[in-house]
Amino acid sequence: MDAFQKEIDERTNLTASNKFELLLFRLGSTSGDGPGELFGINVFKIREIVPMVPITTAAGTKAPMLGMVNIRGQVISVIDLPAVTGCKPKTGLNILLITEYARHTQAFAVESVEEIVRLDWSQVLSAEASAGGDLVTSIARLDSDVDGSRLVQVLDVEQILNMTSPVKQALDNGHDGALKSLVKPGAIVLAADDSKVARALIEDGLTTLGVPYIMTKSGKEAWEKLQALGAEAQREGTQIADKVALMLTDLEMPEMDGFTLTRNIKGDQRYKGIPVVIHSSLSGSANEDHVRSVGANGYVAKFAIDELAATLRKTLAH
Repeated sequence: MDAFQKEIDERTNLTASNKFELLLFRLGSTSGDGPGELFGINVFKIREIVPMVPITTAAGTKAPMLGMVNIRGQVISVIDLPAVTGCKPKTGLNILLITEYARHTQAFAVESVEEIVRLDWSQVLSAEASAGGDLVTSIARLDSDVDGSRLVQVLDVEQILNMTSPVKQALDNGHDGALKSLVKPGAIVLAADDSKVARALIEDGLTTLGVPYIMTKSGKEAWEKLQALGAEAQREGTQIADKVALMLTDLEMPEMDGFTLTRNIKGDQRYKGIPVVIHSSLSGSANEDHVRSVGANGYVAKFAIDELAATLRKTLAH
């Protein structure tokens, strides 16, 4: 138990240096020949890895859902990840990745697991700036900046889960436009998320709440935008609070993660007064406690829109 806790602590401490660990796995190839491309998932989201067990297919189950498994007394839905990505496993579906996203547990069936690698977020590039498809949120270079570096596709799991179980984002009428009066005229919420589906949900939510916003695709882009707004405020002789009411950020993002972005804001005299709310699918008490340890003012699991509204309201009212 002590060794297990030490391992968790070591992984948590990686966030202090903009680093993380990625579990590499294979799904097969589009033709069914060869090992296929490497894919990755943040280790923080993996609860356990188990060999394939019998799957119960419920009536009406449609691809890419495979059915349900019973793992340690918990019934968990299983998603055929190769089917989602258009891959054909040569040796079959041999492994289940039991994952936790936004306080929900699900299993992804994959062909094989390769290894765990430790990377800096600077080695991860946005897929939207490259040739990544709609299901890929970023591309990781395993060998830093070396030419010919092995590449790993980091899947947009939020998009995949939204495909299989669409998020029903119905905001309680009591929140409609409720935040408008808490934001100074001319100020905005600066938001950052690398997932297309997450950005769309956040934009819809903030629009419904009556809050003006600027949406960015990474921690680095958000930090650069904040600095630009800070410089603009300085030229105008105003305060950054007149420009930015709150920062709303994801944690897992290419180039600069949300932990580093939060520390940058709270460690800078110019910006430390800006409240930061983390909006992440990295759930679990250990992750949520760590979020607060870096100085964030609040944490909300994706995609709990009413909880997000309540947290933003509470944070802006302080």
